[in-house]
Amino acid sequence: MARGLLYQRNYKPQFSGHETFPLRYGWLKKCFDRVAQTEGETANKSLCWGHDAIAIFGVGKNMVASIRHWATVAGVIKELSGTSQVTTTALGKFLFGQDGVDPYLENPNSLWLIHWNLATEWEKKTTWYWTFSYFSAVTFERDKLVKRLQEEWPASAHATIKNDVACFLRTYSDQPSSAKGRRDDSLESPLTELGLIKHVSRQDEYRFVRGQKNTLGDGVFVFALMKFWQEFSPQSSTLAFEAIAHEPGSPGRVFLLDENDVADRLFKLDGFTNSALRWSETAGLKQVIRTSDLDFDNALDFVKKDFESSDDREAA
Repeated sequence: MARGLLYQRNYKPQFSGHETFPLRYGWLKKCFDRVAQTEGETANKSLCWGHDAIAIFGVGKNMVASIRHWATVAGVIKELSGTSQVTTTALGKFLFGQDGVDPYLENPNSLWLIHWNLATEWEKKTTWYWTFSYFSAVTFERDKLVKRLQEEWPASAHATIKNDVACFLRTYSDQPSSAKGRRDDSLESPLTELGLIKHVSRQDEYRFVRGQKNTLGDGVFVFALMKFWQEFSPQSSTLAFEAIAHEPGSPGRVFLLDENDVADRLFKLDGFTNSALRWSETAGLKQVIRTSDLDFDNALDFVKKDFESSDDREAA
């Protein structure tokens, strides 16, 4: 029996919001900048998404809605519930702010952070969360993924799910040159650089690329581990290896890591986090132990180390 956040009794799947456009280069910064310019104003939501938005963003109405969607689910802006206020987030400021570390998403760790947020956004990105956390196939056909999602949520419109899956695949995988329509599809989404999903022989067949992720920084992994822990078992001082590697929404699932890859990351926790997180195999129990003063809300602090090490390598 399936378990997890998607299988709560009152869960309502979401297969829309992107207006069929995958995330594109430049969109997150463009949206962050607009929100940053207006967040000092009262009820700035209309300033961001109102009639002037088409001219400000230089795109059509549907694409404005798509930019808004992606910036929200990527976690770089936040619309405050019950208000007309839009604000920037700590992650948005970290990447795109005045002293942002990577405004043009040139560092792969930025892309891993965005991917993590999309693939764990269970309320608004059903296809993303379910596919990375529940879909066990190694290779799959596009139509079969649509069918599986339709079986899980039969009340959802088939056309809506089909469009969502198409957008999902265009977000992560280069499109074949023979694909009808826009030839620049393979260049439009920065997340294709992560190489998580690849085409295989047939045009509609894809493969998950599981295993070691050399461009994934230890800081981003620790960030993901802390965010998962906060969601999965926030009161516990320990977290089992099995959960980290295999539970829905875990780093192992979302980053498509094998057990050995997860273990290699966990072995380094003590030194990387200055003992705030420690790997333990005492009495046959494989688990991570956290200190009592570890604050989940400070997870982004560990990511900074990835960008500092990148700067050091470039300087050298």
